[in-house]
Amino acid sequence: MSRHSRLRQLLHRLPDLSDQERDTSRTVYAHLEQLHPDTLLSGLGGFGLAAVYKGKQDGPRVLVRCELDALPITETLDIPYRSEVKGVSHKCGHDGHMTMVAGLAERLHEQRPERGSVVLLFQPSEETGEGAQRVLEDAQFAQVTPEFAVAIHNLPGFPRGQVVLSKGAFASASSGLKIRLQGKTSHAAQPEAGRSPALAVSQLIAGLSALPQFRTALHEPAQVTVVHARLGEIAFGTSPGDGHVMATLRAHSPAVIQLLAEEAVAMSENIARTYGLTASSEFTQVFPATVNDKQVTALVETCAQETGLEIHRPDTPFAWSEDFGHFTSRYRGALVGLGAGETCPPLHHPDYDFPDELLEPGINLLERVTRKLLEQQDV
Repeated sequence: MSRHSRLRQLLHRLPDLSDQERDTSRTVYAHLEQLHPDTLLSGLGGFGLAAVYKGKQDGPRVLVRCELDALPITETLDIPYRSEVKGVSHKCGHDGHMTMVAGLAERLHEQRPERGSVVLLFQPSEETGEGAQRVLEDAQFAQVTPEFAVAIHNLPGFPRGQVVLSKGAFASASSGLKIRLQGKTSHAAQPEAGRSPALAVSQLIAGLSALPQFRTALHEPAQVTVVHARLGEIAFGTSPGDGHVMATLRAHSPAVIQLLAEEAVAMSENIARTYGLTASSEFTQVFPATVNDKQVTALVETCAQETGLEIHRPDTPFAWSEDFGHFTSRYRGALVGLGAGETCPPLHHPDYDFPDELLEPGINLLERVTRKLLEQQDV
């Protein structure tokens, strides 16, 4: 077993949820200390880390990002390195992404860049969509502000090692919406004495689900998925007095998701008034669209070809979201897909496990992209 596989499997055994990555951060910090970065920051945006490797000459700064957090999914695989944390496991491949960036740290330790510097960011709380923004707002981040930002995400369903690139939007914007409808309870035998939100909840579920059909155009991809609803309490003698509906909004552009958000809130308020209720709304887990820089993407494509990797260019952005979009909205960068295998279980599936065979191709690609970005004068 390679040292990279050993590290990946160690991280797999010891997963941490978003905002709780203390142990994962400690493990990665100890590993990075042995690789002697010029600067090693901790506590970035929570439990985030940043290892900085400086070149011999001044030049641009390239940020390479991976994620620390795991998911609240019980490990079902019978593998020697199965998760040791009950109800938590790495089912998105962040253990593999961390290992690839740690592998890049090894290469930079062995051979510093000729010019510029490289920031290896181990970011917390990607799964909640909050980590990237918190890192950017952290006062320490001013020490490592980059010109370029790059990240790799493994992609089940694509041939193993295939590089998936998009010059433009790569992953969709999304936002969680929580709507609360407040009425008044009454005896179930006298529903007219209260204000039940039952019909409002059912109407809101239907209305939200139909929102893209009536509020967006053919050239404006949009999606609203109702993910949860609750009405009152389990009490057969009581007519309910409150209800909750939760939905995820998705679109490829900021303008469309803003339109969806405004229309959803207005719909909830109108329906509430119809039934004599009050409505309140809250947005959470907000992910911006991840939009790749065309020239950086072209450079990644060249590097992939030079390392003998096949390239695939999807026709449309992916429907899932990634908070790396906070970085691509500020800095020239690219999120790069790396195929995990056509038969690999999907991300967030209990049978998923990051394929160790991707580690070396991922490290090689990250190193080549990083060094080439530092060498280029006109990207």
